[in-house]
Amino acid sequence: MTDLFACEEPAAWRSVQDKYWDVVEAKSKSKKPGKLLILEKWYQEELPMLISGRSDKHVTLSEMVKLMEWKLTRGKFRPRLQQLAAIAELSSLKGVGPATASAVLAAGAPEQTAFMSDEAMESVPGLKPIQYTAKHYALYLGKMVERTKKLNKVDPQRDWTPHRLELCLWAMRVATQLQLPLIKEVDVKGGGATAAKGSDSDSDHRPKKKLKTK
Repeated sequence: MTDLFACEEPAAWRSVQDKYWDVVEAKSKSKKPGKLLILEKWYQEELPMLISGRSDKHVTLSEMVKLMEWKLTRGKFRPRLQQLAAIAELSSLKGVGPATASAVLAAGAPEQTAFMSDEAMESVPGLKPIQYTAKHYALYLGKMVERTKKLNKVDPQRDWTPHRLELCLWAMRVATQLQLPLIKEVDVKGGGATAAKGSDSDSDHRPKKKLKTK
């Protein structure tokens, strides 16, 4: 699943981004019904506004706990990490490693950083084996920033950020893992995506959710 990351066509990336919330909804059904969708909207839309509205950019303890819940719900289940996510532990910052820290940074500065999600890192060539260290995050972020700059050079809208790239990579991998008909094929050469029959056909008139980005 490194094809999307190597793609230099903004249209292909945008076609995946347009289906982001569809993928979230589909994955949310495989978890506790609706839980992921609620947490995802909070993380992507509410938390960034809360952080940006503070003169000294920070997250509160309750927000950190909720962020950890979002991270565990969205990604791979890790029992040990869940044990360390208790309020008492978070008070002393135990259990808050590079991945969780990157989630805070991505919420506060999406134009500069990206969340260290398993799905995104596994989609970027040259990062395996995946390591959850600051050094490995620096390598990952460097590649994401480089791809972001290349996309903005050829995209008139120039609105790509490392965070948005991570969302696209996550959506593409999850759609593939769940065998969703939402994205049948992304044309990494010509740009754009071919929607699977029945996913976004004329019979589907659901209002599209727009991902708020900074």
